[in-house]
Amino acid sequence: MKQFHLHLISDSTGETVSSVARAAVAQFEDADPEEHIWSLIRTEKQLEKVFTSIDETPGIVMYTLVNKDLRDQVKQYCHGKNLPCIPVLARAVSELRAYLGIEVSTEPGRQYELTEDYFSRVEAINFALAHDDGQATWELEEADMVIVGVSRTSKSPTCVYLANRGYKAANIPFVGGCPLPDNLETLKRPLIIGLVIDPDRLLQIRETRLQAIQEDKSTNYVDRENIIAEITESRKLYAKNRWPVIDVTRRSVEETAATIIQYYQKHRQMRHKYGSTNG
Repeated sequence: MKQFHLHLISDSTGETVSSVARAAVAQFEDADPEEHIWSLIRTEKQLEKVFTSIDETPGIVMYTLVNKDLRDQVKQYCHGKNLPCIPVLARAVSELRAYLGIEVSTEPGRQYELTEDYFSRVEAINFALAHDDGQATWELEEADMVIVGVSRTSKSPTCVYLANRGYKAANIPFVGGCPLPDNLETLKRPLIIGLVIDPDRLLQIRETRLQAIQEDKSTNYVDRENIIAEITESRKLYAKNRWPVIDVTRRSVEETAATIIQYYQKHRQMRHKYGSTNG
C-alpha cells in the first residue's frame, strides 16, 4: 500500500473536501492516506497552525476556502514546499460563475444555512428513524420510497443516506413466515424497492454480525438453505408486485441509494403523468 499524508483544509465543516478526497482516493486500490482534517479555518493565525502541522507531516493538500487571501496563502505555501495543492471547488465554481454571469459569495458554509432545504432534510432523517425496520407502518403512504429486503441487506443505512439527500425513506424487513404490513401492497404514493443479495455473501455478513454481538447459538439466521429460501421468497414477492429489484451484493450504500433515486424520479414522473401506482 502507498501510504501518504492527506491534509484537508476547509473554512466550514470539512464535509465537502473530505467527501471529494475520499471519492478520489477510492479510485486507487493501493492508496492508504492518513487524513488530517482542518475545519473552520477562517483566519491567518489558524492557517499558520495548519502550516506548522503540515511541516511535520508533509503531504497532499486539498482545500475549500472562499476567502481569496487564504487561498493564495495556501497556494504560496504549497508551492514553496513543493507539495501538491488541489482547490476542490475551484473549477466547478468558475464554470458556474461564467455560465450564470453572477459573482461568487464569499461567506463560508453557505451550504449549511438553515434554509427550507435544510429543514426538509432534518424532517426526512426523523422520518427514516421513526420508520426503521417496520416501525409505524400505518404512515407508509407518507414516504417517498419504501425499501423491502431480508435482514442485513443495508436497508437502514440506505434509508439514512436517502434522508440526508432529503427523501423520506422507510424500510420493511422480509422475514420468512412473518406477515408483512397489510397496507404494503396497496400503497399508491411511495416507490417500493426490493433488495436482494448473493446468499453466500449474506451468510458471511450475518456470521460476522453474530460474532460482533458474541452470539454463538445455533440459529437458522446463518443457515445457508434458509437464507436461500428467504431470498427466493422475497424475489417472488417483488415479482408478484412488479417492484424494482436491486442486487446489493457488490454495491455500496451510496450506489444503492443513487439507483433508488433514479427509480424514484421515473416513478414520480409516471405518477404525475398517468396517476400510476406501484405495480
